[in-house]
Amino acid sequence: MRPLMIAACFALTAAASVASAQEAAQATPAPATTAAPAIKGDAAKGRQLTYTCQGCHGVTGYKNAYPNYHVPRIGGQSAAYLTSALTEYKKGSRKHPTMQAQSQSFSDQDIADIAAFLSTLK
Repeated sequence: MRPLMIAACFALTAAASVASAQEAAQATPAPATTAAPAIKGDAAKGRQLTYTCQGCHGVTGYKNAYPNYHVPRIGGQSAAYLTSALTEYKKGSRKHPTMQAQSQSFSDQDIADIAAFLSTLK
């Protein structure tokens, strides 16, 4: 009879803690999330900023002059992807020494402008 009592006590304790957690979750309001407004990119400014990108990424015709290994095509990529990639290089969470060095000089507005221009290319 003793194992049955222990099991019953355990079940009641577990049920009480679940009910208590559910009540606390319902009583506590969710914290307000204030997302920063998205920065609108200017493609005309982005075109000027991407001049050095052409050396490796070969935006015109997607042919790179240097280096002679695979470099990703950036023209025509989505603005969201380009913004994310450049931001990650800038923060250091995406690793590539040249791209990290390039992105360090860009403001958030510069990154939005670059993404706006490159995403318009075919």
